[in-house]
Amino acid sequence: MYPIDFFWRAAQRWPQRIAIDTPERGISYQELASRVRAVAAAFTQLDPAPQSRVGICATNSADHIVALLAVLACGKVWVPLNPKSTPPEIRRITDTIEASILVVESDCASLVSDETAQRVWIGGNDAQAMTLESLCQRHAQAPMPHFELPDDATQAIKFTGGTTGTPKGVMQPYRAWMANIVNQIQAWELDAHDRYVMAAPITHGTSTYILPILAQGGCHVIMDGTGAQAVQATFKHRGGTVCFMPPTLVYMLMGLPGASRDDFPQLKRLIYGGAPMPPEKVREVRAFFGPVLGTTYGQTEAPQILTVMRSDDFEEECNWAAVGRTTWFSDVAVMSPEGRILDAGEVGEVVARSPLVMTGYWRLPEKTAETLVDGWLHTGDRGMFDERGYLYLKDRLKDMVITGGFNVYPIEVENALAQHPAVHECAVFGIPDDKWGESVQAAVQFRTGQSATETELVSFVRERLGPVQTPKRIHFHKDLPRSPVGKVLKTAVREMALAHNE
Repeated sequence: MYPIDFFWRAAQRWPQRIAIDTPERGISYQELASRVRAVAAAFTQLDPAPQSRVGICATNSADHIVALLAVLACGKVWVPLNPKSTPPEIRRITDTIEASILVVESDCASLVSDETAQRVWIGGNDAQAMTLESLCQRHAQAPMPHFELPDDATQAIKFTGGTTGTPKGVMQPYRAWMANIVNQIQAWELDAHDRYVMAAPITHGTSTYILPILAQGGCHVIMDGTGAQAVQATFKHRGGTVCFMPPTLVYMLMGLPGASRDDFPQLKRLIYGGAPMPPEKVREVRAFFGPVLGTTYGQTEAPQILTVMRSDDFEEECNWAAVGRTTWFSDVAVMSPEGRILDAGEVGEVVARSPLVMTGYWRLPEKTAETLVDGWLHTGDRGMFDERGYLYLKDRLKDMVITGGFNVYPIEVENALAQHPAVHECAVFGIPDDKWGESVQAAVQFRTGQSATETELVSFVRERLGPVQTPKRIHFHKDLPRSPVGKVLKTAVREMALAHNE
């Protein structure tokens, strides 16, 4: 069995259910299956070789979902290309993977410069161009493609590791996708009544929810537009029940003029990820949305769901700083630098063994050997388990600040700063310092219409954490720099602080 088989079985069981609800119309499972089968046959004809790479550069749409499912249905490897990236970065990726097919939304044409791959367009007015729609029509009667591949064969290559130098392509195998599908369904109790609002990009976290929702006969809701107002309207008028999004989008929804819980009448699960949510923010979100909050912990190297925090877990305030307990099929531990598995309460590197874990980095054996050691994935995160099995992350190993010989974990300082009523979001980092080795500094974005002085915020943190963890300087931003999915770019914030300190 392969990941795509969850969809095929759902289409057989619920042919008339709506699988994708677009602003224009609903697409049934039967119609979606027909389109996926046709495009999969077309991809096989364009390149018969199994495991060849297909890059997709597109925004969220029904056609994007069709193209992705078709890649899965013909034994090829999906490579997401972020439509909010830059042409040089996308070219680095396409050169690295040597794609044979590139599916490109017409509005993203300027981003993709590779001329060696066969180009399939989503949208556009060129009658001579090969489009997804023309492939659907041309191969409408084609039989379903057949392939035989092992569990460790690659289903997707997702790139991580920044925007300079050689990108790291994480090879996610079939077994990782299978484990993710089962865990998502089990963790969130997904069923045929769920309507998943596609607020985050398919190229990122939303992709891990596509098959779990479809496997259970649910529906994906394509928004009419982007941004917080579009998300609010989708929940209010189109019956959204579940969604994954970064914390910053959650805060934006609460900050919309006149927003209330009534704007989300069917919401059952609001899942955040991509960045931590400080406990004070958890309090605010739960007060606004009710007991629907959830989160997961994972990495591209072990996608999405090594641990999970369900809404029930958030009922106890002592859990608010945790990222949950270990999910099915996973073994997560905390390890010392010497390779010893640590006991509850001890801080070390978070490591994992699981079907979720990648097979390695694409054509980077040395990087793979550094990350996969004796069967364990070394996440680069520092954390600890409590005696109940809840995992608490301290920080990335490389983000830890050593100041005056003391270890400072930025997330603890960020959690303290976030308790100040004027602070919307913040980022804490280390800056080289002649006296201290590194000095703790922070960048802050205020809530609309509120402010505080540097002295006030420094005193606020000092009262809660003491002098060592108190920022030596605080930098104020009207808007913190963010990634395309809304995550605060700590590296960019730190570089801006370095330039300001010069």
